[in-house]
Amino acid sequence: MSRGPFDWHTFLRRWQEEWVPRAGDQLDGGRTAATPSRPGADEAAIAAAEERLGRRLPPSYREFLAVSDGWHVDQMAGVYQLGGAADIDWFRDPYDLTSQYEEDLGDDPSYEDVLLAGMWRRALRLETDSDASYALLDPGDSDQDGEWALYVYKAWGGELPDRYPSFRAYMEAMYRGFHADRAARADFVNATTRAQDAHVDEARLLALRGRHEEALALLVEAASYGRPGSAALLNQLRQLPEPRTSPGYGNLVADSRYLPEILPLEALTPARGGSGRPGEDDHWLGMMAARGVDRKTAEAVLGAMRGGTHRYAPEGPWGQAVAEARELARWGGNDAAWRVLRDALPHWEAPGPLLIAPIGLLADPVLGPLITPERGREILATPRAGHKGVAPEPVPDLDPPGLAWLTEHEANRWGIDGYRCVWAEGLDPACLPTLIGEEGAELSAPTDPRMASRRAPQPHEREGVELWEDRAVVAAGRTAERWAFAFDGYSHHHLNNRLLSPAPAASSSGRAVVVWREPRSSSPQGPPAAFHLSVAEQGVELYAFTVQGREIDRSGAIPEALDPARLFRPGDTELDCEVRVLQALHTELGLSLPRFALTRGRLPTFTTRSWTRAPRDGEAFAYLAVVRRRP
Repeated sequence: MSRGPFDWHTFLRRWQEEWVPRAGDQLDGGRTAATPSRPGADEAAIAAAEERLGRRLPPSYREFLAVSDGWHVDQMAGVYQLGGAADIDWFRDPYDLTSQYEEDLGDDPSYEDVLLAGMWRRALRLETDSDASYALLDPGDSDQDGEWALYVYKAWGGELPDRYPSFRAYMEAMYRGFHADRAARADFVNATTRAQDAHVDEARLLALRGRHEEALALLVEAASYGRPGSAALLNQLRQLPEPRTSPGYGNLVADSRYLPEILPLEALTPARGGSGRPGEDDHWLGMMAARGVDRKTAEAVLGAMRGGTHRYAPEGPWGQAVAEARELARWGGNDAAWRVLRDALPHWEAPGPLLIAPIGLLADPVLGPLITPERGREILATPRAGHKGVAPEPVPDLDPPGLAWLTEHEANRWGIDGYRCVWAEGLDPACLPTLIGEEGAELSAPTDPRMASRRAPQPHEREGVELWEDRAVVAAGRTAERWAFAFDGYSHHHLNNRLLSPAPAASSSGRAVVVWREPRSSSPQGPPAAFHLSVAEQGVELYAFTVQGREIDRSGAIPEALDPARLFRPGDTELDCEVRVLQALHTELGLSLPRFALTRGRLPTFTTRSWTRAPRDGEAFAYLAVVRRRP
């Protein structure tokens, strides 16, 4: 609430002059008044009320009564009429709400909760007509100006009461609500609506110039008045800094100009599974049909979103940049993809006046994950659609160089502890399934690598797969140094002496590298941490080593920089040794992995051949599967 003097005469006169009933409301014979105001109460009447109540009324309410002794609020399904000085009285908690709220306080209640629990017995009741709702001024919840907080409690709602810091703040909110209830009426035009519509137009231009914070303030106010277009523009400014939210865009989704951007966004929640309730797809499709979207169109978009095949495909220079960025991002080049998008943002064109940013990016299965909150704000701060302004400072890249990030908290946070990977130098990642994939292996649509690994069937669940086989679901991509990679960081298979390195098979056209890191067993009697490296070229293994505890098994001419005796020093911690070897692999061979794509992005996956050979005569193996049975 704004502090300082408030002109109740001007405020209420404006409300009175703009007053029209809601469509369908009755006048005179029904509860809706032809005029909301009453003549003001004189000082004697206000003083008499204060003497009767035993308290001086808070300033803004006292000043209001002197101008209008009551008011027809006409809040939909809430408070209809506020009484005058002679009508108000203490609430006295006739329904014993105090006991209910005190029971819910718990052992360590907040100050606000305690304040609310005590409000019911000390509150002053203002309304005289309502839909089982109460307007309560609380003298126990006051501020430095002597204002009492006003609570509106809707007994039928089952929710906490709405709190306003003062009577004035409540009335200002009711005035905005009065406007919002009537905003769709073509005949509801006045100085306030014209001013707020001008603010919407101004906010749109500010947003396109990159001045989104100024636009946000204007749109928040205009939306509170229900002005057309304000909510759609405001939702865009709010969604991009919080790209995983789904604010909804109402009937705008049916407009052919905006449908390609908005309908996929609306389909995000059901495509991700929603709440899992039966019939949820039909409910969503019905909701889209009610907004004017053709059912077949909605079904096609939902299917593409769920299958990961949807493509954000705008036209023009911006569309060309989107296609280029997607090709980079689909293989893990997220920072490079973002730089392409960032450079092209000024060329984005709005398909209509109610779109002020390329929000369709958020629904693209490959490009959507790139839009972090920081990048979302950078989009909003970038002048676009032909408008001039100051370009924002670029946000830093997300991927660190090299491989050492695999040892950091960020990796553990996303479930990467043990990991294994194949790199093939200069190879198109699309060739990896042919070289190291199981028979018939193909790349999937871009997906979450973690979920793909968790959902992969176990050997006992697959016909024709031996129990000893160790086939991995790997994420395929390309590093900044042009190595194709196939990464498995989520299957938690165990490194053993029957390892069949994929390096020779992956090296048919150049060098290939395999790394396998297995963490120390959680059991004190379990095996120590292990690390394997093998390097091949033209189908032949050049060198390899496996380190387990203090034991080192090596073969071939290992370069000095990768000598395991140098990298795994006695007395050093396992973490120090792991960091040292990962740094050496980056320096010596130019190996890296895109952290963002592997932990928060989307990559195509495929299933490899077994990483272990068949048991020989005299060798044994054990296969353990945990099966959850339904009760």
